[in-house]
Amino acid sequence: MTFRLRLILAYTVIWGVLLLLAVGVTTYAVRQGLYRQVEQTLLHDAQRLGELYDSPNPGGVSAESGGALITIYKLEGAEAGEPYEITDKSQQLPKEVVLQAGMAPRIYRAPTFRAAYIRTQQVGVFAVSQDTTFIENISRGVARSLLQTLFLLLPIGALLMAVSGGVALAPLQRAAWAVRTRGPNNLTPLPYNGPSDELGQIIERVNSLLEALREAQSRERAFLAEVSHELRTPLTALNGNLDRLSRNPGDSEALLRARRTAEHLSRLVGDLLSLARGEAERTVNPHIVPLGELLSQAVGEYPGVTLFLPPNPPEVLGDPDRLLQLARNLIANAVRAAGRPQGVRVRTWVDEAPPANTAVAGALQAQKWAAFSVTDDGPGIPPEVLPRLFQRFARGPQGGTGLGLAIAKQIAEAHGGRILVSSQPGKTRFAVYLPLLADGEEEAE
Repeated sequence: MTFRLRLILAYTVIWGVLLLLAVGVTTYAVRQGLYRQVEQTLLHDAQRLGELYDSPNPGGVSAESGGALITIYKLEGAEAGEPYEITDKSQQLPKEVVLQAGMAPRIYRAPTFRAAYIRTQQVGVFAVSQDTTFIENISRGVARSLLQTLFLLLPIGALLMAVSGGVALAPLQRAAWAVRTRGPNNLTPLPYNGPSDELGQIIERVNSLLEALREAQSRERAFLAEVSHELRTPLTALNGNLDRLSRNPGDSEALLRARRTAEHLSRLVGDLLSLARGEAERTVNPHIVPLGELLSQAVGEYPGVTLFLPPNPPEVLGDPDRLLQLARNLIANAVRAAGRPQGVRVRTWVDEAPPANTAVAGALQAQKWAAFSVTDDGPGIPPEVLPRLFQRFARGPQGGTGLGLAIAKQIAEAHGGRILVSSQPGKTRFAVYLPLLADGEEEAE
């Protein structure tokens, strides 16, 4: 069952219920109105005739007048509560009602008639009654007419709802058809020229998702091309070194180059696996890590990089392998940007304030931070690249696989820290903030 059909059926049911309520309310109002009119007339007649009989010269009064039955009941003797004479016994009042009559007129309600009765000083109890079966007949006639109208209006209302529903839901149907035509090979935006209502907001959100998918596809294609290039170059060099070794098994230089190339390939594949599995976010094996020793080890892999250490380098609680990978990725990125190791400087310090927008809460906001920065004198990062610099597959103008910075960001956030970057021509600076190891944590270790 389509959404349009469900909506039309729901509105038709509501329309039918409202019509039935209208029939019931109208019938009840007509019925009660007629009863109220009869009772008011009877009370008026009973009051008038009671005053007439109490007057010094009441005159002759007929027993029946204008369709209303006039009856006089006895109040004395053995026949108290009985009528003097009554032409229609179906409208006779019970004795207990007659004996409780007062000087003000009252109404007695029976299923088939209404009566107004009053005590008089001269005659007894004077009652004016009216047959009310005609009211029930009128009520049934009104209800029957309204039900016939209901059966006529219900299909007309359903037809109008179907037409109006089709017009109102036409944009939704066009959007649904457009969504069905979208797929991996068609990620164009959905056309929509309507107002910014709920449907417009949904289509705007879907178009945003389609745009994100297009960008992801573009990044993946660029990433695959770059990875293919990154893998092909060292594999070509490795094949050349192996060819040299096959001709000259004692060539130590070729063996060293082959080993370095294999290590580079292993590191590249490891970065790919870490990023794909999210290991940088999940697997953190905490130890006390001296940042001075860790940075010295990372800088030692790139001769020419300058390292500045304070007299007492800070310590953090983290995974030494992951943090070493973080520092290595940032230094490698800086060396590639500067074009030479001599253009890269690394330093560490203790910062009193947390980095801006760091997702920490409570006591962590007031604690100190261990920080280190990697600065290069390269051409800088274009402003349009900065917002997506840490995204997976994003590459700067200096090339690379687009993985190192994404992995570095994962590692920093997995340790409760953050990476900040600032760049201008001639100076690009990456600053890493990590929670400083507290004295209590060091003693616990």
